[in-house]
Amino acid sequence: MQHLDPESLSLLALGEELGDDAADHLRSCASCAADYMGLRRAVVAARPGPLDDALESPGPQVWAGIHSALGLSTAVAADPLASPTSRDSRPQPPSQPPPSPAPSGSPTPLLSREERTARKQEPGGGSGWIRRPGVWLAAAAATVLLAGGVFWSVQQNQPAVTPLAQAELAPVDQHSATGSARVVEATDGQRTLEVRVDKNEARGYQEVWLIAPDLSRLVSLGVMTSESGTFAVPAGLDLGEYPIVDVSDEPVDGNPAHSSVSIVRGTLAT
Repeated sequence: MQHLDPESLSLLALGEELGDDAADHLRSCASCAADYMGLRRAVVAARPGPLDDALESPGPQVWAGIHSALGLSTAVAADPLASPTSRDSRPQPPSQPPPSPAPSGSPTPLLSREERTARKQEPGGGSGWIRRPGVWLAAAAATVLLAGGVFWSVQQNQPAVTPLAQAELAPVDQHSATGSARVVEATDGQRTLEVRVDKNEARGYQEVWLIAPDLSRLVSLGVMTSESGTFAVPAGLDLGEYPIVDVSDEPVDGNPAHSSVSIVRGTLAT
C-alpha cells in the first residue's frame, strides 16, 4: 500500500483539500493517520484565538529533564507548572463539553465527503487555506520550530574542545600589533592552535611558528592570511618543548626558513 507523502500530510493538516482518495486512505491507514494527527496538533497549537482542545500538561519528569540538562540551580528545581501561580495563569479549557473521542486510527479533524462538499460551496472559497490567516501563522510557526530544531541539532553536533594552554602575544622590535593564542583539544585528541592578532603588519605574509625556549628549534604551523587563524598541532609534538608562539613577517622568496623578523611573540602557559 502506497502511503501519503509528507507534503500531502502537511497540506491536509493545514486544511487543504486533496480529494476523496487521500481522505479515504487516511481513514484506513493507521500509520498515515498517526502522522497526520501529529501535524494537526501542531497546527491547532499555533492557531490564534481560543484553543479547540485543552493542551495536555507535561509531567514533572519533563521539567526534571530540562533542569538536569541545563545544569540549573536547586532554587529552580521545582516544576514551575505545578505551582498554584502557574496553574492560575495557564489557559483554561473552553466551557463547552469536549467532543467525543474518535475511534483509534481515525483522525478527528478530518471532514466527511458531505462536509467537504458543503465547505466548497461557502462564499469566498470557504476552505481555501491561502485565504485563512490562521493557517499562514501555523505554517510560520512550524517553520520557526523546524529552524530551531536544526539549529539545536547543529549545536549539539559541534565537537567539544578542552583548552590546554594560552598565551598573550606582545609586539617584537618595531612592531605594535598585539594578540592572543590558545591550544585546544577536541574529543578525538586533535589539538589546534587558535591565533588572533589585532592587525596585520607583515610586508610579505604572516607565518605561525612554535619555537623552543632557546630559539634553536622551531616548527611552522602555516600561513595566516588574516588577523586570525586556526592551525593543527602535529601529533606527538610536545608543547613543553615548543612553548613559544611566534608570528613572523615572511618575504615571498621561496625560502622556508624563518625570516628572523617576528611581529608578535608569546609563551604558552597552562
